[in-house]
Amino acid sequence: MTAGHVVVVGASVGGSRLAAGLREAGHTGRITLVDPDPDAPYDRPPLSKQILAGDWDAERASLGDPAQWDARRHVAAAAGLDTAGRVLRLDDGTRLGYDRLVLACGAAPRILPGMPRDGVHVLRTLADCHRLRAGLDRIGTGRLVVVGGGFVGAEVASTARARGIDVTVVESLPAPLAGLLGEDVAAELALLHADNGVRLLTGTGVTALVGEPAVTGVALTDGSVLPADAVVVGIGVRPGTGWLVGSGVPLDDDGGVLCDAYGAVDAARTVYAVGDVARWYDPLLRRHVRVEHWTNAVEQADAVARSITGPEPVPRDGEFFVWSDQYGGKITLLGRPGPGDEVTVVRSGGERRRFAVAYRRGTRLSAVLTVNWPKALVTARRALAAHAGADDVVATWKEL
Repeated sequence: MTAGHVVVVGASVGGSRLAAGLREAGHTGRITLVDPDPDAPYDRPPLSKQILAGDWDAERASLGDPAQWDARRHVAAAAGLDTAGRVLRLDDGTRLGYDRLVLACGAAPRILPGMPRDGVHVLRTLADCHRLRAGLDRIGTGRLVVVGGGFVGAEVASTARARGIDVTVVESLPAPLAGLLGEDVAAELALLHADNGVRLLTGTGVTALVGEPAVTGVALTDGSVLPADAVVVGIGVRPGTGWLVGSGVPLDDDGGVLCDAYGAVDAARTVYAVGDVARWYDPLLRRHVRVEHWTNAVEQADAVARSITGPEPVPRDGEFFVWSDQYGGKITLLGRPGPGDEVTVVRSGGERRRFAVAYRRGTRLSAVLTVNWPKALVTARRALAAHAGADDVVATWKEL
């Protein structure tokens, strides 16, 4: 379909990339981007780093004006969907007919009981970033508690620590990202916090926020209370799909949109989903997978744009890749570690903590983590692309 009306719900990186990809693939019909965020479209990774630190202004994170893709921008929230009639209903009363619909509506942060409360923040939107930055300005070098040690929580901790703020990270797992990386590797990575003067409390959860109307502390499951001048809650997100209940769009128990291996929701391929909201079927893993990372959203959007405009559906093309900037360095993950993978850690000398991790299944290299080691990342990419053995890449790292 190179003509017709494509409606995209969500104007963040997935939705914006979809609009651009449609034009690149030759789509000549109408494109409408629907998003309630008046600041969209913008890139989210800088929110926890450069913009929060004050190194960038908001314009630098902009993904551009939808007009550059000859797309219409509608500032409203999706409120209902008639898949049989191909009509999207918005909360301002607008009804949009479509030939193809792409769900790129993202996710909303999970919150703690007692929220909202003065001094307690989440970080998802540009407006959230501005509020958090003002909150950090207010506390000066005071006490910040970050609840959740995942990538966003760790990046906020890093940015706040660079400002001289007293930072404590609270993580319910034995080590942050243990579910993704395995406990031993996650514990090694967690040492970056201590290296930079951030206190990390693991294996404990939050029972309550203390203080009214403004937060003054965080009560933990071990009975202690952490004093806090500000709190950031980074305990994951929930797909923004409540408006799809009853529409016929298949959802998993967590609200993710169930798709085939090409991102299509229905057999006629009139509805697709990309990004944080989408749970694509992975033929290799033989199950549906939802991935909350920037590169995944871009690759899925590119594939769906080509599927919509081409004669045949196109699978997502690209390796699983995640990165995070923390404490002046970079963490990268290539491939998907598995629970039964054997792990080899290679450490490099220097003042800054620097190491690489090879995950192997038998002799095969299945995934690689690198920390502050660009040369190891380059060799890992080559090794994965060449399907090299794990021993080969480990031997190369040891010679770097």
